[in-house]
Amino acid sequence: MKTKRILASVSAAAMSLALTGCMGGGGSIPSASAPITQTESQQGAEAHPKLLAEFGGRMTGVHADYVERVGKNIAVQSGLGNAREDFTVSLVNSSVNNAFAIPGGYIYTTRQLVGLMNNEAELAAVLGHEVGHVAARHSQRRQQAAQRNSILGVLGAIASGVLLGDSGIGDTLSRGFLQGSQLLTLRFSRSQELEADELGIRYLTNAGYDPQAMSTVLRSLALQNSLDAQLQGRNATIPEWASTHPDPASRVSTASQKARGLSGTVTNRDTFLSGIDGLLYGDDPAQGVIEGQRFIHPELGFSFTSPNGFYMVNGTRAVSINGDGGQAQLTIARYDGNLETYVRSVFSALGGNQQQLTPSSLQRTTVNGLPAVYGTARVNTGQRTVDVAVFAYELAPDRAYHFQAITPSGRMSTFTPMFNSMRRITSAEASAVIPRRIDVVTVGRGDTVATLARRMAYDRAQVERFRVLNGLGANDTLQAGQKVKIVVRAR
Repeated sequence: MKTKRILASVSAAAMSLALTGCMGGGGSIPSASAPITQTESQQGAEAHPKLLAEFGGRMTGVHADYVERVGKNIAVQSGLGNAREDFTVSLVNSSVNNAFAIPGGYIYTTRQLVGLMNNEAELAAVLGHEVGHVAARHSQRRQQAAQRNSILGVLGAIASGVLLGDSGIGDTLSRGFLQGSQLLTLRFSRSQELEADELGIRYLTNAGYDPQAMSTVLRSLALQNSLDAQLQGRNATIPEWASTHPDPASRVSTASQKARGLSGTVTNRDTFLSGIDGLLYGDDPAQGVIEGQRFIHPELGFSFTSPNGFYMVNGTRAVSINGDGGQAQLTIARYDGNLETYVRSVFSALGGNQQQLTPSSLQRTTVNGLPAVYGTARVNTGQRTVDVAVFAYELAPDRAYHFQAITPSGRMSTFTPMFNSMRRITSAEASAVIPRRIDVVTVGRGDTVATLARRMAYDRAQVERFRVLNGLGANDTLQAGQKVKIVVRAR
């Protein structure tokens, strides 16, 4: 959520609409065996920098080089391109478990998802799955279907959409409340996900990798999703709006069956672990970090606490706060030194072209020494009535931040403690924020899951985190000499 990134980038919603607009033009869609066309290459090249900006930027260095090498090696198995140079594989600086692709041979995986993997075959499986989406032209097909059905591009149903309904103002507010959250990306149908899994398994087999890697990485992802839900106190069923690849658990057995009897045994586990040793894990302090219910940004110098029962998702340009009682985001807009004007402009942007959204009144106050202005508006979406609030703070003469929140009517007080928790942090607090990283260690004599889990840089669920991180079942044990991952604090 770095200021220069926020001001330099378009919003997630605008970017997504731009992407889908360039993908969904008229004309026939090439088959899955057809090479990348010049038009697709141009489309991908135009969208690529916007997507990188939205997902934290492209990482460089030994970790990124390794991911790129594996990705290009698996991509050429598709026949989409004649050489490795026909594909662009990017490791992006995001703490969300995700991977995605766009037309033209552009494939992406987040560093967080790479950290969850346990061998090179699993990395190849994830990237091969994304190549499968490109080969089958799933983006274009989803956009065509969206246009035929007169729905909003390929934007999926989202939490605020459920709250707001399907009205025009509901759609506009939904897009506004997803800005920068990294939740607004392409959503594929179940049949398309299964097709991409099957293509990925085919590519794995052609490259000599163990094709069962597709099912094992899906299992790890499903277990991580379940653990995240448990830690956040929400239902373990993954809401489809929170993932571009919904319900990995239901795909594990299907992928395993598809891989049964196929050739390929290579996993390259030790090579993979060496290739990701030291990889940043969890939030990047340059984008702010979530510690329990607290968000702290050491570079921008502020902190706030989310309400009990809500969970946060940290994006590159906004922090989303989600719960049954409403949704909110902390983000930024251009600031000219006038907080009242700032708040009114945020309301106007949230209303968009569908409705003139203005606060009923504006109140000036001070929160923990910060000048602040807030306002609320009651909106009838056509199906229900909701309250929208904007609470803005001046942290510098040229910089302000704001919460934008939405709740069922009469329930905005849910966010009052959060609004009142915004404060500056001290230099000592900022310097105490140390990133987490993957540390590959060798199991020694006497080491157990419990002893190694105690070295994990978390204050709760250490054993559960260690098992999921290393793909270990509830009854799996460790052997001396085995290499495993732990998460430690390290600059």
